[in-house]
Amino acid sequence: MSDKIDEIIQQISSLEDELLDEFQKKEKEFLNKIENEKVDIKKNVISSIEYLSTFSLITIISLPFIWMMIFPIIIIDIFVTIYQLVCFPLYKIPKVKRKDYVIMDRHTLFYLDKFQKVNCWYCEYFNGVVSYVREIAARTEQFWCPIKHSKPLKDRHSRYNNFFDYGDYKQYKKELEKRRSDFKDIK
Repeated sequence: MSDKIDEIIQQISSLEDELLDEFQKKEKEFLNKIENEKVDIKKNVISSIEYLSTFSLITIISLPFIWMMIFPIIIIDIFVTIYQLVCFPLYKIPKVKRKDYVIMDRHTLFYLDKFQKVNCWYCEYFNGVVSYVREIAARTEQFWCPIKHSKPLKDRHSRYNNFFDYGDYKQYKKELEKRRSDFKDIK
């Protein structure tokens, strides 16, 4: 990659770290505010029946279809974890820490009714596993085929900036072994 691209990537990474710090500050402020207002908030919490009554019949009928997706995501979670445990050490790829992606905390919010808590649990688990799987796939792709696509991607994974430009045969042949094992930026 060019020095300018490396510089921009470094700036983006630095800005992402700064943004995360700001999010954490805001979260702390918000949690302190919520703690102070907890009694007032609890008075306004609606029951599960009231919550469900706000949905249309079509929405309620669709719930089993949403919930049956829990089975494939559990199976994916198990199989991808086993894949990583077996294969990553063989290729010297750093393992993805599942706890950094599957974060189960929103279902503990005191102002949610039981139905909302179960829904939060489902969403945080499902989206966490998808993020976890994506990072494992990204590291796998970096090892086996670190080549960018010919067309721009709507959303790139975390390892994509380390890939070779599409069609850059010379760099690919020259640096493949180095790039496929370059995970030094992972903390």
